[in-house]
Amino acid sequence: MKTVLLIASACLLGLLSTTGASLPYPILPPLFAADSGNALTNFLGLPPKLLFGIALMINPVGLLLGSAMLGPVSDRFGRRRVLLITAVGAAVGHALTAAALVAQSYPLFLLARFVTGLLEGNGSIMRAMLAERLTGGLRNHALSWLNGAFHLGWLVGPLLAGFTVAAGITLPFYIAAGALLLGAGLAALALDRERIEAQPGSWWAVARERHALTLLRHPPLRTLFTVHFAYACGVAAFYEFFPLWLVDIGGYDTRRIALVNMGMCALMTFAALFAGRASPMEPRRRASLQAACAATAILAVGFGGLWIGLAAIVLFGLPHAYYNATLQGWSADRFAGHGQGTVMGLLSTTFCLANIVMALVGGVLTLFDTRLVLIVGGLLAAWAALALHRWSRQAGSDPALALHVGAK
Repeated sequence: MKTVLLIASACLLGLLSTTGASLPYPILPPLFAADSGNALTNFLGLPPKLLFGIALMINPVGLLLGSAMLGPVSDRFGRRRVLLITAVGAAVGHALTAAALVAQSYPLFLLARFVTGLLEGNGSIMRAMLAERLTGGLRNHALSWLNGAFHLGWLVGPLLAGFTVAAGITLPFYIAAGALLLGAGLAALALDRERIEAQPGSWWAVARERHALTLLRHPPLRTLFTVHFAYACGVAAFYEFFPLWLVDIGGYDTRRIALVNMGMCALMTFAALFAGRASPMEPRRRASLQAACAATAILAVGFGGLWIGLAAIVLFGLPHAYYNATLQGWSADRFAGHGQGTVMGLLSTTFCLANIVMALVGGVLTLFDTRLVLIVGGLLAAWAALALHRWSRQAGSDPALALHVGAK
């Protein structure tokens, strides 16, 4: 029963966390693409599309810092305590976002999105909680189910935005804040209190000295970071800019963007239910094939017309769900000696860093053509697929290297 409550609590908070994070994606493109003339979209007289790119970037900046620090902090101060504090804080961040939209304050909007992202970096805590308390096939399944909950949040958030924004642009954020507070309350009842041994050092000292990026001192983890970063850049280019592509190519509004996103995330969530199954194929080679399929879908959006792009957007969810389950399960098995919070934090940090980079690059490229962002992203994901294949082949041909990859 405790195992069921553990998995359910993690999945619930994962769902609610990404629901709030994904809310702005169908709301912002029509807002910034249209020349509304309000203070939010015309801050300092800058081009609205450039402001849009910065608005996309700031939440992943917070996620980057949160993902790097919160996992290691929870290694030291306990998963439950840090998870609940961050969940409540993220709810406050959603309320601040709504206030910024009402005030048409671009700086307050950026601050609110940054704080929310910082505290929603707690996904690494949820993954670490499952990775250290579960073993074997159940752990792989639970991590995949948690991924499914995150994917489902990317469905629920835009869907919530699409069907409530007509009643007020702030309503979706207030709903997200309330749901996150409710989820935190339920998790507080479901999760057992942990016994934390007194150790020297403040949370800030732990975050500074043991953040996830310290793992880059180890060559195998540097390789993991490089390959996953390239793939994550492709995914970030896709996630962040396919809504703008739909506006530019098809003239889509918020509701129609939400429906397309719903199809993609529904397939991704369904796939995640089965993606944790065991396979005889070496995990990195399996991840290579999955990354190649995802890259093909991204490139199809960049090079294709509206109908080809729509099909590719939806189908992208299938290989991406399997890639996440494969890479996370393998990383949890091979690098557990470094601390599951820190290892899962590295994977989350890598994705957040990719979001920041592609928001900056994409904000510039969209000044020329939105399709350029998607093409660049697809090429990066394709390179990651090739690199994973080479890494797997090298480890397979050298048993000592394969042992070294799994060493601490």
